[in-house]
Parts: sequence; structure tokens; C-alpha cells
Amino acid sequence: MADALSTCLLDGALLPTSSARISPFDRGFLFGDGIYEVVPCYGGRPFRLPAHFDRLEAGLDALGIHNPYPRARWAELIQALITANGGGDMGLYLEITRGTEQGRDFLPQPGMNPTIFGFCWRLEVARPEQLERGISVVTLEDIRWLRCDIKSIALLAPVMLRMEAKRRGADEAILVRQGRLAEGSSSAVFVVNDGRIATAPASNERLPSITRLVVGEVIVALGLPLEVREIHHDEIYTSDEIWIASATREVMPVTLLDGRALGTGKPGPIWRRVFDEYQAFKKREAA
Repeated sequence: MADALSTCLLDGALLPTSSARISPFDRGFLFGDGIYEVVPCYGGRPFRLPAHFDRLEAGLDALGIHNPYPRARWAELIQALITANGGGDMGLYLEITRGTEQGRDFLPQPGMNPTIFGFCWRLEVARPEQLERGISVVTLEDIRWLRCDIKSIALLAPVMLRMEAKRRGADEAILVRQGRLAEGSSSAVFVVNDGRIATAPASNERLPSITRLVVGEVIVALGLPLEVREIHHDEIYTSDEIWIASATREVMPVTLLDGRALGTGKPGPIWRRVFDEYQAFKKREAA
């Protein structure tokens, strides 16, 4: 990810990123007590913002954190942050913690004021040679907690999983839980067998990925078959194609799985159709 841009959002105000300060007694710092969102922005406009609001509100409700703003105010603040950083194509990170106390207690005080922090960075578009090469993944046992549907800022397990993937020379980890495909350490996963595309359903074991839903819309628009179902671990190894999908990486082809070439070792033809249509799709929505 590129460096943060010069202006950030802190508790409703725009200020230089270099001067932003948060109390060490913030429960986000002490407990990981908060949620976050990552929103891709194209042409200076946030992509699928209502869906991100849906997920943000669901996360706040699940943790019992007060939502400080209505959607209209959130939209104003987000657009102001994008504009202050020059617009264009960027990623936007938004974090809301339960707030700051005077000490450290597992049981939060009632009526706390949430801490709001946001920043932007320039999206790094995948180079043609990257797309032609694809990415490498390893399969790892899912060590995360049982409420992965909450986009929690407590991300130690995904960090450990990504570090292990890097140690094994891979770009991403595909996680397996009790013999079933969960998701990537920070991505949704699609598999293709005999021309049929499958992805695992939303559950408490998986983040409700907005990019996964967008890719699903693209697949349907192309008239391709899509199954939303549980995927057995063994099916990963017999797949013709595997893709990962996330807000800032969009949809990327896997060409190396656990150190072995997947399929032909090249990005598959179905991925190429979906990727090209995804690019056209996002441009249409941004316009």
C-alpha cells in the first residue's frame, strides 16, 4: 500500500496527517475495540458507499458502539477527505473505536464518545506484467475468531497469516476451516471448475465482502454460471482457476498454489473476461 496522503480525518475535522494524535487510552489501542472500512474511490467518488455504510452500521451494532453520524454526514466527511487529498483514484480507510477512557477496563464505560479516524492513499494499479504473471497463494489453517463477519480492527490473526504466507514466498493465504474454504487473509476467493464459478457464502466465518458481491454482479452480467456454496478443501487443488478479490486489489488471478502451478500456470480465460468487465463496470459506476 502507498503512503498516507497529506490530509486525514479525526473526530469530524480535517487536519494534516502528520499532526494527528490519539490518546493511548483509546480502547482501539488498548483492546482493538472498534471497526473499520476500506472504500475504493474512482475519479474522486467512493465506490458502493451505501453497501459500505450497511456493513459499517452492522459492525457498530454488533459491538454496541454508538454511531456518531447519520449517513448524510458520513458522506459529507468522506467526500471532503477525498477532495482535500486531490481526488482521483484512491483507497480510503475509516476507523471507529469505542472511544477513550481514563484507564483500562474490559467492561467499557456507558455513553462513550467514539473516536473517528480516516485517511487516504493512492491506489496502485496492477501493472500488465503483474496481471500476466498472477499471484501466488498458500493454504493455511484459519486461526481467526468466530465473528469474522464483524470488520474488527483486531487483526492480529490475519497479520500472522499474511506474514506466514510471505515467509513461504506467497502473496496471500487462502484459509481453510474444518475442511472448508473460509476466505483469504484479506480477500474473498473464487474457484472455477469446468467453466462453473463458485464462491463461499457469507457467514460468521467470513467477512461480508462488498467486492465479492460486485464480482458476482459482473459474473451474472456476463451470463456465466455462479454458485454460492461451501467449497471443500480438496476442491481448491483441482480447480482450473482461482481468483482473490478485495477492495484495493480488485480481482486477481492465482497462478501458483502451495508452490505448484495452478492449471496452466497462467491467468485463466474466465478470469480475463471477468477482469475486463470489472474495469468497465467500475468506470460506468464512477461516471
